[in-house]
Amino acid sequence: MGKPRLVVVGNGMAGMRCVEHICDFAPDRYEITVFGNEPHPNYNRIMLSKVLQGGTNVDDITIHDWAWYTERGISLYTGETVLRVDPGQQRIYTASGRVEPYDRLIIATGSSAFMPKIPGIHKPGVTAFRNIADCERMMEASRTYKHAAVIGGGLLGLEAARGLLNLGMEVDVIHNALYLMNRQLDASAAEMLKRELTQQGMRFLVEKRTERILGRKRAEGLQFSDGSRLGADLIVLAVGIRPNISVAEASGIRTNRAIVVDDYMQTSADHVYAIGECAEHRGIVYGLVAPLYEQARVLAMHLCGRHTEPYPGSIPYAQLKVSGVEVFSAGLIQGGDCETALQHFDGVKGTYKKVTMKNGRIAGAVLFGDTSEGTELLGYLKRRAPVSALKAQPAGGNSSLAKTAEAMGDQDTVCNCNSVTKAAIMEAAGLDGAQTVDQIRERTKASGSCGGCKPMVAAILELAKSSGGKKAAPAAAPVPICGCTDMDRAAIRAALSPGSDASVQAAMLRLGWKRPEGCPVCRSAAAYYLGIHRSADGGEPMIRVSASSAVSPGIPHSEAGRIALELERRSTGWFMPARVGIAVSAGPRDPAGILVHDLGIGASPAGWELYAGGHMEHPVKPAQLVGVLPNAGDIIDMALGCLALYRDSAYYREPVWEWLERYGLHRLREKLLDPDERESLLETISITQSTGIDAQSDIHSEERTVGI
Repeated sequence: MGKPRLVVVGNGMAGMRCVEHICDFAPDRYEITVFGNEPHPNYNRIMLSKVLQGGTNVDDITIHDWAWYTERGISLYTGETVLRVDPGQQRIYTASGRVEPYDRLIIATGSSAFMPKIPGIHKPGVTAFRNIADCERMMEASRTYKHAAVIGGGLLGLEAARGLLNLGMEVDVIHNALYLMNRQLDASAAEMLKRELTQQGMRFLVEKRTERILGRKRAEGLQFSDGSRLGADLIVLAVGIRPNISVAEASGIRTNRAIVVDDYMQTSADHVYAIGECAEHRGIVYGLVAPLYEQARVLAMHLCGRHTEPYPGSIPYAQLKVSGVEVFSAGLIQGGDCETALQHFDGVKGTYKKVTMKNGRIAGAVLFGDTSEGTELLGYLKRRAPVSALKAQPAGGNSSLAKTAEAMGDQDTVCNCNSVTKAAIMEAAGLDGAQTVDQIRERTKASGSCGGCKPMVAAILELAKSSGGKKAAPAAAPVPICGCTDMDRAAIRAALSPGSDASVQAAMLRLGWKRPEGCPVCRSAAAYYLGIHRSADGGEPMIRVSASSAVSPGIPHSEAGRIALELERRSTGWFMPARVGIAVSAGPRDPAGILVHDLGIGASPAGWELYAGGHMEHPVKPAQLVGVLPNAGDIIDMALGCLALYRDSAYYREPVWEWLERYGLHRLREKLLDPDERESLLETISITQSTGIDAQSDIHSEERTVGI
C-alpha cells in the first residue's frame, strides 16, 4: 500500500507554507500534488510592488523554485484550474479534464481583486493589482501612456501608485473615504502619510466615488458621483479582495464570505481543509501573511499527526513602507470600543505614535515615521498586556531600538510572519556568521515576507556583533541517547510528538533505529514523547508535595499546608519528564528544605517566594529564586506555570536543576513574572487521559525495567 495522497489546490503563499512544514515535519508521510492556476512556481505576492517599481522580476521574488518541488517529489501542475471537488469519491476535477484522487485535500485558492460593478470596468486600459500578470500589464501600459488613476487609497493602492510613479507615470489616487488607509490609521497619521506621499509626486482625491469609466474603445478617464471628471490612460483597481470560493461552492462545501473552517482548518467535508484568504475562521477572513502562516503551521502539524493547539485566530496588523515612508498599524485604532492611552507627535522628526486601550489593556497601535516599536507593541497586543507595560518603553528612535533589542527575551518573536525568535537571529549572526540583514533572511527567513521587522532584525544583528563579534564555538558533537540510535535527546524530542506514530516500535522504524526493538533507555524516552501530554496512569505520582507542620510568627499554620494541598490537587495525574519534589515552608523557622528541592515555596515578609532547581544529592545544587508574589493564590499559579514549562520543554529523565541550567533562569522569570504570560501558561495546561496508544504501557514497563 502506497503513501496517502495529499492534494493542494492553490500554489500560493499559504498552501506552500503548509506543504513546506509537512516536508519538514514528516517528509515521507504523503505523496503530494499541487495545482496552481498561474504559470509560475510559488512567489511572494507581498513583493509585487517591487516588481512594479522595476529592477525586480518574478525570479527575484520566487519563494520555491521548480527545483524545490522536484527535490521533494512534489508533482506541480501550473496553469491548471481546479473546477470542483467530489468529497464522496475523494477526487478533484480540473478545467483541462484531469481527475486527481486524494486522501487529504487542502483548498488554498486565495483571493482575487474585488472588481466593483462600475460601467466600463471591462474596457482595455483597466486592470487590477493582484498578480504578476497585472504588473506586466501596468508596465506595458507605462511605455505608451503617461497618466494613471488608482482607485483605492488603502495599503495595496498606495503601493501600486508608488510603482507607477517609478515607471514615470503621473498618478492620481482616488479614495472614497475621508482619509487614506482609514481602516488602519487615524486622521492624524493619515494626514502625515498624505503629506509625505504628495511630496513624492502623488495626487489625491478623497471622498470621491467613481460612477463610470470613460472612453469608447479603451479607458480614457473617470466620472465621479459629484459630476466631476478626471482624465487617465490607465485605471488600476485596488479596492479590496474577494475570496476565491468557487471550487467549494461547486462542491457542496459550506461557505459564507469564504470557506468556513474550524480551529484545525477542517471544512464541512471530511478530509478537506482550507487555509489562507479563501478560509473563514470564526467569522473572520484574513488577508495578511502572518495569520495565513499561523494557519498553515497548525494544519501541517494536524496532518502530520503531531500535537498542536487549535488555531485561535490572529491579531491583524499592517506594515507599509513606500519610498522611505514607514507606517505600522495593529488592533483597534479608534471608535467607541477603545480610548487613547498614549499619543505622541514629533513635527521635527516627522514621527507619530498612538496606543489605544480597552478595559485597562493595550488594544491597538499606530506608528508613523519610526516603526521600530512595532514588534514590541504587537507582542503586547497578543498578550493583552496591561497599559502599565508602556511605562517601561523607550521613547523611540534608533537608540531606543537598540535598547528594545537588548531587552527582548531570547524566545521573543521578532518576525511574526515567519515566527523567527531573537535567539534564532543571534545564532545566525554568531554560530552561522551572518553579517548582513540579507544573510540573516537567507538563514532564518526573518524579514523575508512583509519586511516590517527589518529594522529590528538589523538592531539584533548589531547587538550580536557588539556582544563579541566572533563566531560562536562549534557545538559539541551530539551524544546518542544509547547504542540503538545515533540520535541524541534533542533530536529524538524534535522528531517525536504525541500521536506522531502509532507505537514506539513504529517510531523507531521510521527514525531508522539500529536495533528495531530498542532498549529500556530509548524505548522509555520514545514512549514519553509520544504521550507527553497524557496524565500519569497508575503507579506513584510524578509530583510529590510536602509541607512542614512548623509554625512561624505571622504566618497562619494552615496556609503552607493549604498551598501544598492545592498544588497536589491541581497537579494530580501529570506525567513529567522526571519525578518532581516540591517543598512548602511557612517561614524561616520551618525546616522544609525549600532550597534543596526541585521547587520550593516559602513565606517571606513580602509574601511568598518561589525557588527552582534545588538538588540535595551529587551534584548538589542550591535552588534559585524565581520570584516573589504577595498572595498564596498567585504563587500556586506561578508554581504550576513552572511545572508546565518544565513538562513541555525538558528532555525525558532530565531533572529540574539540569533543565533550568539549559532553559535559563532569566528566560523562566520572563515567563512567570509577566501576569499575562502566566495566565497564558495556565490556560494551556490541559491534562488528558490515556488514549490507548501503546506508548503508555511502554512507559510503565520500561520504568520498572530501568528502575526510574
